[in-house]
Amino acid sequence: MRAKSKALATWLALLGGSVGAHRFYLHGRRDVWAWLHPWPTLAGLVGVLRMRALGQDDHLAWLLIPILGLMLSQAMLAAIVIGLTPDERWKARFASDQPGGWPAVIGVVAALMVGGAVLMGTLAFSGQKYFEWQAEQADQH
Repeated sequence: MRAKSKALATWLALLGGSVGAHRFYLHGRRDVWAWLHPWPTLAGLVGVLRMRALGQDDHLAWLLIPILGLMLSQAMLAAIVIGLTPDERWKARFASDQPGGWPAVIGVVAALMVGGAVLMGTLAFSGQKYFEWQAEQADQH
């Protein structure tokens, strides 16, 4: 097995984790979990495109956009977990002698900021659309 860089894995999770870039790097093309990442992300992007094209009354977009937010949030969580893995454990698992160092720490800080913002935005959007739907249902009855 080739040695894997903890800093590179952290940044791959930060920048491309929602499509499984970090998993492809760490586990290769045969990793089933890596292949499951792009589909929900693409579904969420379809929701964004639908909302841009059809407006805020598109109920399918209401369902799909939070999926994108959750995929981005899980990618940030993966970056945090990878970046904070102790160097000894990383060495044992991925045969790497180089510590993560400051690049991994900076990646963790960035993932905390982005992940917090995305998760709060996803929760706010989902809550708003749920209560709008509830009000819509009450108006119909």
